[in-house]
Amino acid sequence: MHMRLSAAIGLLCLSLWVPCVTAAGSAPVLQVTGQIADGPAVFDMPQLRDLPRATLETSTVVTDGAHRFTGFLMRDFLAQLGAEGQMVTATALNDYAVDIPLSDFDRFDVIVAYSMDGAALDRADKGPLWIVYPRDAHAELQDIRYDYRWVWQLSQIDVR
Repeated sequence: MHMRLSAAIGLLCLSLWVPCVTAAGSAPVLQVTGQIADGPAVFDMPQLRDLPRATLETSTVVTDGAHRFTGFLMRDFLAQLGAEGQMVTATALNDYAVDIPLSDFDRFDVIVAYSMDGAALDRADKGPLWIVYPRDAHAELQDIRYDYRWVWQLSQIDVR
């Protein structure tokens, strides 16, 4: 079973012409393309969980009350990849896509969350990755324009 899964992941990466950087047997969850230093990259959950952690507590427009989100800072992740550009297009598993100015990540502590209130985000409920803004910390983030940038089931980031 593990051999078939590894082979399938390898074929998928070859078909997309994206170098796989995932560990053997781990399913890729995030693809980053565009203007990054070493070309396209694919990450699995263990790799993303190994990044320096960031936690924030904030409310959302799709949940009740404030929640504690854990993940990694988008600005640090993109800096580590050598991202250059003005914009990212964040795409979800259902192909929902939105453009987000890179300046958002400098101005606000935007995280890519993989857990909420200590529980891993599940694909059935906004996971495995969710772009989360510190909504309660900045009045301007209460604007609907920012709400559209909260991409859940994040699967791809394209830097332009």
